[in-house]
Amino acid sequence: MSGLSNGWLLLGGLLSAIAAALHVLIVLGGPSWYRFFGAGEDLARMSAAGSWWPALLTCGIAMALGLWALYALAASGLLSLQLPWPKLALSLITAIYCLRGIAIIPLRIFAPEHSTPFLVWSSLICLAYGVVHLIGLRQVWDQLP
Repeated sequence: MSGLSNGWLLLGGLLSAIAAALHVLIVLGGPSWYRFFGAGEDLARMSAAGSWWPALLTCGIAMALGLWALYALAASGLLSLQLPWPKLALSLITAIYCLRGIAIIPLRIFAPEHSTPFLVWSSLICLAYGVVHLIGLRQVWDQLP
């Protein structure tokens, strides 16, 4: 695609890029950042103890989110990248965001004691990201290879 053709996917790409950058900042911020952003006390303690696992996990998430940002930005027309399988990739990205967003519903019904404020607000954020991607993907579907 040439030129900016889809503002929704541009927004989706920027949101994914922000989420990726935030995950990198969490690694740099250390245990207090893991706690603040709701990663759980276990990861915070491991980070405080010098374990490589929290940083590896969080950087892996950041890399995935960065790749998702590239796919959305390329499909928006902002980047002139030819990434493989854009329909499949963007469909999976959209589905993952939406499923992560609605996963809070059965948790709140069947195990409300495990439903933390972090899980609620992060689910709402993921659902919003998924809806943004879904709208954008529907608009460019026929233009994608």
